[in-house]
Amino acid sequence: MTSVQPPVKSADRTLEVLEALAASPGRRSLVELSRALDIPKSSLHGILRTMARRGWVETDPTGTRFGLGVRALEVGAAYLDADDAVGVVSGVLDDLSRRFGEAVHLGRLDGPDVVYLAKRESVHRLRLYSAIGRKLPAHATALGKALLARSPDPDGQLRWPLPRLTARTITDREALHAELELTRERGYAVDREENTDGIVCFAIAVPLADPPTDAISLSVPAARIGPESEQRITDALARATDQLRAARSMFS
Repeated sequence: MTSVQPPVKSADRTLEVLEALAASPGRRSLVELSRALDIPKSSLHGILRTMARRGWVETDPTGTRFGLGVRALEVGAAYLDADDAVGVVSGVLDDLSRRFGEAVHLGRLDGPDVVYLAKRESVHRLRLYSAIGRKLPAHATALGKALLARSPDPDGQLRWPLPRLTARTITDREALHAELELTRERGYAVDREENTDGIVCFAIAVPLADPPTDAISLSVPAARIGPESEQRITDALARATDQLRAARSMFS
């Protein structure tokens, strides 16, 4: 039986720093990072200095606050460029964007979260804020629920207790199970202002893997949702996934 090798401490700490900076909305000081990561300031300063020299980290003009550097952007862009799903789904996202003029996303399940891999902006002033690479709790998004509904172990995928993002976020285990069952029955997921107040989102899993790891969504401000909106949007999403089904052989 092969034993599990412990991680290399220096490499592990470097990755912890990158992940902490990626999760932060702004630059962070040495003291903040040291406390958050439980890394001694002397060791952390050496790591940051090395990462800055290689372009992974940048500092503010005072040299005391740290954020991600351009090298992180280059690697992230390279990941997307090399990802087959992003390329295959790109045309579908374009078509949905042209037809509805609303925000369209491709998201991937990553543990208890969903990460945006691609997006098309809404043409309207009132819109959902989003960014490629942004990570959101899967249980609070249509993208996430579409994928959790197809997961063999959705409970094990999530981190309990579930965080509440709005007053409408489903955090109760039984209520979420019922929501995922409904998602499986109708073939698509809905986020009714569970992630962002005022935004309704519809999503469907992309049939490029089994179980699927990616989903596409269309987000609409609640103020623009009419009596027939849900049917029109979910029909369009279903047709889009029918187009993608033929591409599944590329991923087998």
